Amino acid sequence: MFKTFNDDIKTIFQKDPAVRSVLEIIFCYPGFHAVLLYRFAHRLWKSHFYFLARFTSHVSRFLTGIEIHPAAQLGKRLFIDHGMGVVIGETAIVGDDVLIYKGVLLGGSSLEKKKRHPTVGNNVVLGSNAIVLGAITIGDNARIAAASVVTKDIPANATAIGVPARISFGREDQEGLKPASRLEHSNLPDPFSDTIKYFYEEYKKLEEKLDQAIESIEKKK
Repeated sequence: MFKTFNDDIKTIFQKDPAVRSVLEIIFCYPGFHAVLLYRFAHRLWKSHFYFLARFTSHVSRFLTGIEIHPAAQLGKRLFIDHGMGVVIGETAIVGDDVLIYKGVLLGGSSLEKKKRHPTVGNNVVLGSNAIVLGAITIGDNARIAAASVVTKDIPANATAIGVPARISFGREDQEGLKPASRLEHSNLPDPFSDTIKYFYEEYKKLEEKLDQAIESIEKKK
């Protein structure tokens, strides 16, 4: 228990440059409070105290603005930054070292009582107001850009951007930069411009080959 608490404190210091002291985290970080209350509610849920678990979750939502279903499975060193409006559904699974910004929804897309919420891998960044729907998988080290809507699986080390989200493998992902640098959303790749650039480069190659073919025909004449 103490190790988990200590790891959470260290994670916040690593991922939030605004933090100044441990006391500030303990008393002023709603994301930290929400995760602590979730862990208590999750234990109640696993012990089949379902009403108490849901009531604890409800109190947590009232206090922090973050709603985490007590049946959800959250990994180690999760950091919810700011957090207002974050919703994590019942069958969601979140890996270790995940960073979630405000307004993120890990929601369901089915009314059936089955796995209907996302599975998020390790070391994933979920940007502000990102919406991830359904029993899909977000691979390890992936980034979901702010305000993106994801309804399909995202492979590891990829970046998902847009509505609906499209996959892009940027330079930052290929070079395996440290987690801190992966938070710079202004440097996210643009899959649309990358696609246009690719086709333009292919067009130039075809144009050069066509010119060479024409020259060759004229020389034979």
